[in-house]
Order: sequence, then C-alpha cells, then structure tokens
Amino acid sequence: MKRTHLSLAIGLAMGAVFAAPAMAQQAAPEQAAGSTPAKAKQLDKIVVTARKRSETLQDVPIAVSAFTADDLRTQNVQNLGDLHGKVPSLQIYAARGSNTTLTAYIRGIGQADPTWGFDPAVGIYLDDVYLARPQGAMLDVFDVERIEVLRGPQGTLYGKNTIGGAIKYISRPLPVKTEGAVEATVGTHGEKDVKASLGSASADQVWRGRLAVASLHNDGFGKDIDTGSRNGNKNTNAARLTLGFFPSNSFNAQLEFDGVRDNSNPRGAKMLAVNKFYPQYQPLAGDFDTRSGFAQLNHTKLYGTALTMNWIASEAWSLKSVTALRGSSTDTNIDFDTLPPKLADVNALYSDHQFSQELQANYDSGGSVHGVFGLYYFDGSANGTIHNIFLASPPYSTLGYAQYGSTGGHMDTKSYAGYGDFAWDFSPDWSLGVGLRYTHETKGALIQNYGYANADFSTPVLTLANFSGSHSSDNVSPKVSLDWSVNPNVKLYASYSEGFHSGGYNIRANCAAIPSSCKPIEDEKVQSFELGSKMSFFDDRLMMNTALYRNVYSNIQLSVFSSYTQANGQPGFFGDFTNAGKGRIDGLEEEFAWMPSENWTLRGNLAWMHTKYTRFMSGGVNIADKQKFTNAPKFSGGLTLEHSIPLANGGSLSGRINYSYQSLVYPETTLSPLIAQPAYGLWNAGVTWQVNQPWSLSLQGSNLANKSYRTTGYNIAALGIVTGYYGNPRMVTLSARYTF
Repeated sequence: MKRTHLSLAIGLAMGAVFAAPAMAQQAAPEQAAGSTPAKAKQLDKIVVTARKRSETLQDVPIAVSAFTADDLRTQNVQNLGDLHGKVPSLQIYAARGSNTTLTAYIRGIGQADPTWGFDPAVGIYLDDVYLARPQGAMLDVFDVERIEVLRGPQGTLYGKNTIGGAIKYISRPLPVKTEGAVEATVGTHGEKDVKASLGSASADQVWRGRLAVASLHNDGFGKDIDTGSRNGNKNTNAARLTLGFFPSNSFNAQLEFDGVRDNSNPRGAKMLAVNKFYPQYQPLAGDFDTRSGFAQLNHTKLYGTALTMNWIASEAWSLKSVTALRGSSTDTNIDFDTLPPKLADVNALYSDHQFSQELQANYDSGGSVHGVFGLYYFDGSANGTIHNIFLASPPYSTLGYAQYGSTGGHMDTKSYAGYGDFAWDFSPDWSLGVGLRYTHETKGALIQNYGYANADFSTPVLTLANFSGSHSSDNVSPKVSLDWSVNPNVKLYASYSEGFHSGGYNIRANCAAIPSSCKPIEDEKVQSFELGSKMSFFDDRLMMNTALYRNVYSNIQLSVFSSYTQANGQPGFFGDFTNAGKGRIDGLEEEFAWMPSENWTLRGNLAWMHTKYTRFMSGGVNIADKQKFTNAPKFSGGLTLEHSIPLANGGSLSGRINYSYQSLVYPETTLSPLIAQPAYGLWNAGVTWQVNQPWSLSLQGSNLANKSYRTTGYNIAALGIVTGYYGNPRMVTLSARYTF
C-alpha cells in the first residue's frame, strides 16, 4: 500500500472512531496487563517495582512513569526510542548512524558518546540486569510486561552509574498454561515486521517456559546517491527464551537467554554546511541521503543470560538472587563528512563482556517497617580499536596532510556495592524513607593510541598515548524521603538523594599534544532535592502527578572535540573527555490522565527545565556564562486523546491522537547553531479494531506532518565538518495480531 493511501486510510479511520454515535453497544474494556482491576469509568492502577518491591504507581513516592503492555501497543512504542515525548524530561534517540545504539538523557543528565570507554549515565535494566554498554541497548519492544522510567538519580537501589535515572524493561512472566501471540506489520518505507511468542507449562505447573522472537526490517529513509545503497535500512532480529522451575509456592528459578543481531546499514547524516576542504560538494536536499565513499558497515550483536532465583524464606522475608552474563560486539563504519573523499572516515570495533551478581532481601511483616537490602558485584571488560583516516584524498594526501591514527585498548571495571532502603510508617498518614548505598569501583585502563604512515595501520610512526592506569572510586549515596498521605487520594512527598557516575580514562587521549588528556577523569556527582505529589480525584477518574526538583551537578563529564596545532603547522583534533565543572538543573514535571467518561481518556505530560553552568573551566578561564547543557529543552511535553467504542460482538474500536512538543535543543557540546534543533512538534495517531477476543487490527501513524528534525550531529571545526542526524520521517503501519 502506498504512503498516500495509508495516510488517507488512517485519517478516515480516525474520523470514523471519533464521530461514531454515542449509542454504540457498551462492553467492558479489556484489562491492561500489570494493572489491578478498575471500576467502570476509572483509570487502571498500575503496579510498579521502582523500589524493588511491588507498589501502585500512585503510592510510590518517587517520580516514575510506567507503561503496561497494552499502553505500549496503543501508543505505538516499538522500541525504547519511541518513549521520547511520552515521559517528562526524557531525551532518547539512536546514537550516530546506528539503529540500536542508545543515547538517553533524563533531566539534562546523560552521556552522548557511545564508544567503549565511557559509561552511560542513564541506567538500562533488562529484567533487573544492568546493561553496561549502549550498543544494542535500544531495545525493541516485544513480549513485554511493563516499562518503567525512573527520573532523577537512583544512587541507592540501582547505583551503577544511574545518575540521571533508570529505564527498566520488564518481560512478561512465565505462563501456567499454553498461550502466545503472533503479530505481523507492514508499512511505508518497506516496513515488514514479525513478532511472536509462545509459552506453556507442565501439567503440574512446575516447569514453565516462553520463547519470544522479533524480526524487524525496512528499506531505510535515504540512499547513497553515488552507489544506490540504502541508508539505515533496518535489519534486526531478536529473541528471548525463558525457562522456569517452580517446585513450590515458596521457591522458583528462572533462566533467561536473550540476543539481538543488528545488521542494518548506517543511517544517513545530512551535510549542513559546505566543507572548506571540498567546497565543490553542496549540501543535499534530503535529510537522509549521502554520497559517501566509505563502505556501508554497521553490525552489532548483543547477548546475555540471567539466572533469577526467588525464595520466600518466611512470612516477613523473601530473598532474590540475580546472576547474569552479558556481552556485545560492534563493527561499524562512520563517514563523518558524508563525502566521497576520505576526509574523516572511521572504522570502530567494540566488544564487551560483563558478569554481575545481585543478592536482595526484602522485608515486610505487614507492620510499619518494610524495605530491601542487597549486595551487588560487577566485573566488566570493554575493548575497542578505532581506525581514523583524515585528509587521505587528493589534493591533501599528495601534499602530505593525510593523517592515519588508531585508538585502542581496554577498560576493566570491578564494582562492589552494598545497599539498604526501608520505609517506616510511623503514623497512619506519615512515612519516612531512608536509603544508603556504598560503592567501591576500580577501573583499570590500557590506552594505546598511535599515528601511522598509511591506511594499512601496520607500523606506528608516532605515539600519541601508551600507558596504563587505575582509577578507584569510593562513594556513599544516601537518600531520605518523607511522605504524607493527606487523604486516601492525595500523597505529598519530599526527598533528598545523591548519585554518582564513575570516572576513568579518556580512550582517545593524546599525551603528546594535550598532556592533561591522559590524567584520570573524576567521578561526577548529583545532589537532588525533590518535592512531589501523587493525586487522584473524582473516584480515580483524574490522576495528577507532579514533581519539582533541583539537581546540583558537579565534576560534569563531557565529551568534546579539541583542536590543536600539529608540528607541521596544520590543525589537528582529537576527542577529549574531561570534567567541565559544576551546574544546576531546576525543573517542574507534570503527568496527568483524565477519564471524563467511560470511553474517553485524555493523557499528557509537561516538563519545564532550567539548566545553568556555574563553573566551566577552559584554558584556566571560567566560561560558564557562555555554555549550555545539551539535550535539555526548556519546555517539552505531549498530549494524547483516546476514544474507545465497544461493539456488539464483544470487540471494540479505539483511536488516539497525539501531539508531542519540545523547545530548542543543543544535541552536542560545541553548541553549533547549525546542529541545534529549534522547537518542533510531532503529530501521531492510531486506530485499533479489536475484532474479537483473539484478533485485532491496528493502523498507526507517526510524524504524520512529516516534520524534519535533528536528533544529534557533529561539528568538527578542524575538518570543516557540520553534519546532522534526523529523526524518522512520516511512518504509517498496519498490524494484525492474534493471541491464544
């Protein structure tokens, strides 16, 4: 089906849903997974595990957004990147030219450099297991029970570099009988997806299992106009197998295997300004078209296994053990300049392995005190080799300006932590929460960066860095909160918490040109003050959750391109990673949902954020007044209107219209106005026909106005490179789903 026909179809279907007569037959809506039963005309109560124990979303005194499996399908969330605009203060997108490497910021805190030496500042957790690397972490949504997004530092219960917040992907639980689902999707830009799951159990329900697979493909959104090769064509396959042993009501063990293979081509970057070295090439009109002379290569594998054991030791104590092995590998080509000449062509090889062990003890005797205590161990190794080719085409290569360099080595991390978090309900209406986590982390690095005479990278002619080092961190992250239940429908809370993001070494260090680049990077820290409320009105038909916060951010870690003058007088540059200074982030967030009648729901979120550097040292001078935070829009939010019509045969017809907005964003640290993305909004819509109990059809459209907007980019002044990566254009898909 052509795009114009699909766009017309979705428009007509939306009109049918919202204009349908009010006298349609009434039927009870299907109950969302992960939620408790609701009365007619009430919002569902979602159960979350944000504090590592089950609580309703409205009872937990922290800023958290939660999406059930039904929510994710209704809102067309196909991967974690689709949460952008649906969660206050969340910026999340695919890094560089990859479809599956993740960049995430929450409340202005994150890490945009996806190389193997730097840890993400927003923790990604797959079924309680921390993913240490961003490669492959743009998880596709399939066979999911719930996704939770915790905003603000989670230094007590999560701790491992979760300074900005946490995103928890929670798979569906193992079934006690045979069940499954198959979903097929077709759409514009050659979209062809298949997702399937099958689960079952033995007759006595002692042995249980589930297999879920996803195969995701499209033609991409642009091409290399010189070769005709498609840019960013999606080619991703993923699978998850879980086996469970449930010998009694007090003990169970579950073994999970998961894997992702992404063989997509690199996404196309748009040249935003004429390059001074090759002015004959003018910028192309399309956002996704290139004319690269570099081979299309972008392969990523992500794999893991986890053993989770649960034991109810007594009426008051339950114990949990999570043992996990994970790894990933990436082989990718990056043409920073997007041109046929070898101006800035980079091949990067990454690999990592991690082992983690967490032991938890939950206490709840039904009295006034309950909490969780735990021990955590992490042992990881990240390795990489990056080959850089600069100015290696005529006329500059013949003039002797060509540069060939490599970045290589490894980073080993060992982390030990102990934590406790408990709540004391010292009166019927008041509760005091106290948490503490101690972490000892050591990073050992071997950095070997060289210059070479040619592109075979065989014999070094210049040593830029060749050293090993060790950096240790000892951190105590406290949290204290006080919440007051004004009445059964209104909870107010105040909290103070801290988080830290461990330092290490700059894998791109150039000791010869910038000696300071070889010094250890210090830990960055956040002190967070928050006031919030969780409120429900009109018999749970209106929900309003508010958070007002201030983050005091110190030793801020930034990845920047630094220029210097080489021995031959020509400009050189390298990627520096440094502690910039101090800053402050103030914000206000609002989430709400209103069900004015049984078939209408209005949902939305709004975030205001004010960021300011208070100290930013450059060349011994404080330039804080000239600097701005990246990925931190002043205003952002979204609004969704949903309408459902029960049908006489037991099915239903439902539709939604969504608008998301964000103000000006600087996605990279040079603050280039050419890469900065001005304020923009996106229109999305969807229609779902629940034909009967097993069958449903869904027509979904995203970015329906076909808005052109940048997510990130590069400004490398020494090489005259200014390029931008763009978000997806208009997409319309049609899905058929069968459950049994």
